[in-house]
Amino acid sequence: MQEEYRVEQRCPQGSFAYTIRPGDTLFLLAQRFNTTVAAIQRLNPGIDPNNLRIGQVICIPGAIPPPLPPCENGFYYTIVAGDTLFLLAQRFGVSVDAIIRANPGIDPNNLRIGQTICIPRAVTPIPPCPNGFYYSVRQGDTLFLIAQRYNVSLQALINANPGIDPNNLRIGQIICVPTF
Repeated sequence: MQEEYRVEQRCPQGSFAYTIRPGDTLFLLAQRFNTTVAAIQRLNPGIDPNNLRIGQVICIPGAIPPPLPPCENGFYYTIVAGDTLFLLAQRFGVSVDAIIRANPGIDPNNLRIGQTICIPRAVTPIPPCPNGFYYSVRQGDTLFLIAQRYNVSLQALINANPGIDPNNLRIGQIICVPTF
């Protein structure tokens, strides 16, 4: 999910509208958008810096920030309170190093609430398949159904795919269907 930026009539030229998210403060916004708290306050007279409301739209001085870098083979994730790279790696089944590689310049010790990062998808190694063919798991598939569909024993299918969890097939996962 990308951060929400909108150019609106109510924001003067050279500024953009920003929607307040959990954890935002004027100080953090000034840091994120390379401006000052005073400059934000000048654009938003009457704003209470001690009472920003989630969903409130304010003007931020400066050009519209560039879009997020591409997140190929992954998805965007917005940091929430309590997130660490270690916990995100565990939750999404990827390594901390993979998350760092997908987010050049990220400070792993200073994740900010509201910060958007790229979470790469876990890469499952493709098993060797010398005596069979590769099959991409589809919705509703189980090893039992695949074995039936291709007239192979369930045990032969399990043996041809060491290391997979037969109770946790994922759509798009590549498995080997033996033909011997």
